[in-house]
Amino acid sequence: MKVVIRLLWYFAFFWVLVLCAGTFLQYYDFKHHSAFLEIKQAAVETGWYLPAFYCHIIGSSIILLIGFFQFSKKVYNNRPLHKILGKIYVFGVLFFAAPGAYVMTLFINRGNWVFASFLMQNTLWVTFTLAAWVLIKKGRVDDHVKMMRRSYALAFGAVMLRFYIWAFTMFGSGVGFENNYIIISFLSWVPNLLLVELINYYNKKYTFSTGHGHI
Repeated sequence: MKVVIRLLWYFAFFWVLVLCAGTFLQYYDFKHHSAFLEIKQAAVETGWYLPAFYCHIIGSSIILLIGFFQFSKKVYNNRPLHKILGKIYVFGVLFFAAPGAYVMTLFINRGNWVFASFLMQNTLWVTFTLAAWVLIKKGRVDDHVKMMRRSYALAFGAVMLRFYIWAFTMFGSGVGFENNYIIISFLSWVPNLLLVELINYYNKKYTFSTGHGHI
C-alpha cells in the first residue's frame, strides 16, 4: 500500500510541475497568442474573459503548489508556515481561481454537460474550501484536514483535465470526438473526490504518511 501511495505522490507532483511550468511558459508575457486563446477569440473580445482567465490560471498554479506541500509532514509540523500557506491557498481559491473559473464557465462551448461538470466542480471547490476555513477556526482539526483534502482534490482536477486531454489525444480519438470532452470533464474531478473519500474513511486522524509527508 505504501508503494502505491508513494507512486501516486510522485505522479501528482510531476503533473503539478508540468502544469505550473507549462502555464508560465505559455502565458508569462500576457500576449494572448496561445492556441487555447486563439480558439476563444469571441470570448476574449467581450473583455470579460481574459481577466478571468489570468486570475484562474495564475491563482490555480500558485495554490496547486502551495496545496501540495501543505500535506507535507515538514510543512504541517511548521505551524506558522502552514498557517500562512493555508491563508494564501484559501484567499487564492475564493478570490482569484474560483471566480475566474466561474466567468470562464460562462463561455464554454462544448455543451450543457461540460458546462454542468465545471460548474459543479467549481461550486464544490468553493464550498469545501470555505468549510475547511470555518472548521479550523472552530478548532476541528481532523474535520478541517478532511475538508482540505476534498478541496485540493478539486483543485487537482485542473491537472487531471490536462492529463486526460493529453491521454485521449495521444492514445484515443482526441477531444473533438463526440462525448469525449464530456467524459474528460467529469473524469478530471469525480474520481479525485472518490479517492479522497476513501482516504478520509480509512484515516480517521491525520496519520496517513507516505514516507514523504501526509496526504
